[in-house]
Amino acid sequence: MSLEEKLIKDFLALPEDKKIEVIDFVEFLKTRNEDNLEKMMDEIINENSEALEELAK
Repeated sequence: MSLEEKLIKDFLALPEDKKIEVIDFVEFLKTRNEDNLEKMMDEIINENSEALEELAK
């Protein structure tokens, strides 16, 4: 059984209130990942601002 199949099987066995908690947690993980990516991109831009300004000319 794949991870996806196990997740779906286990998810379907949960009561509705627990399913909502699982969905909330998945959304939290996605947001945290997006925040980390945004911070990383900000650092890259800040560290290379001079080069980016030259390329923009």
